[in-house]
Amino acid sequence: MNLHEYQGKELLSSYGVAVQRGILAHTVEEAVAAYAQLQAETGTKFCVVKAQIHAGGRGKGGGVKLAKNIDELKQHAGNILGMMLKTPQTPGGLNGEGKLVRKVLIAEDSYAPDFDACKEYYVSILMDRGTKRNVIVYSTEGGMNIEEVAEKTPHLVHKEYIDPHVGLRDFQKRNIAFNLGLKGAAYKEFLKFIDKLYKAFLGSDASLFEINPCLKTGDDRIIAVDCKVTLDDNGLFRHPELEAMRDTDEEDPTEVEAKSYGLNYVNLDGNVGCMVNGAGLAMATMDIIKLSGGSPANFLDVGGTADAERVEHAFKLILRDNNVKAILINIFGGIVRCDRVAQGVVDAYKNIGNINVPIIVRLQGTNADIAKELIDKSGLAVHSAIALQEAADLVKKMIA
Repeated sequence: MNLHEYQGKELLSSYGVAVQRGILAHTVEEAVAAYAQLQAETGTKFCVVKAQIHAGGRGKGGGVKLAKNIDELKQHAGNILGMMLKTPQTPGGLNGEGKLVRKVLIAEDSYAPDFDACKEYYVSILMDRGTKRNVIVYSTEGGMNIEEVAEKTPHLVHKEYIDPHVGLRDFQKRNIAFNLGLKGAAYKEFLKFIDKLYKAFLGSDASLFEINPCLKTGDDRIIAVDCKVTLDDNGLFRHPELEAMRDTDEEDPTEVEAKSYGLNYVNLDGNVGCMVNGAGLAMATMDIIKLSGGSPANFLDVGGTADAERVEHAFKLILRDNNVKAILINIFGGIVRCDRVAQGVVDAYKNIGNINVPIIVRLQGTNADIAKELIDKSGLAVHSAIALQEAADLVKKMIA
């Protein structure tokens, strides 16, 4: 689950991490009021208008603007609110349709009063699955695309792996600060900053913290000017206050609807719809579709307790995609009985009606023989398969 910048900063602040001050606004009038409040509380002369969408690179698309006075603030807020912001990370990139900006963050000018004395850094925390450890990735080249930095100047990207048994050690904090070239008061401030940041990462069950830029101010403070926070969905049951931050306007509507039915669904751009129980089997099924000459149109895991109602919802989600030329249902009956899924397929077919794409059903496991009989005797245009290769061959035939 992704958080907006303003939500991420709220999370970091709750752990004592220093962040750039900002106030959320949904209208130009709210932006003006936020600017006045920031001036009164922080003394900032300028402010930054930041579009709040779930995508990076907002500045490249015109979603981040500096306002030096109230007139510029009104102009920038008016232009950004309601715009379809295109960034390298929005669907389709800079040539795509972009994302609608519904709110902006009015933030203080953290670089004043001595811009030249400021320095930007890159700091992120994530899980390295190869080493099974959390890793802090950092660089002196803050404010830039870290992928480009890693490609062109890999020696400027450093990593600090953290032993899960002992946590982030003091010598590791000092090592990071030293590699960033920090000295004096800024060095000491960074030690506090990285310690609190890591505690926030662990405490929130996050999968990614990205602070870019992490700023050393002119008076040697260390603050998060921007932040990207991704939370692990599997840990949200421990954090209802964080789950309440979910912004479904920023998510794929079909995926949001699927979640409400207890389905794990990810929309893709292929031509063969998939309905599977279990993530591992789903990945194998997608591989089979590719090998048969097709392309998966979705990832859809109906789970281990699939019933007729859930199967029907799954069908409806797949059929909304006009690119789907065939549907492959691949169920291994362990916890869920194959005959229950087969009955769900038959019922869904009858209830939906007018299904104009061929359906291939492969059911193996508990009551698979009964399931095949149900499918074969249904009188519906549903093709049953026993072996996975047989299902793949049917997919190839149907999309040819």
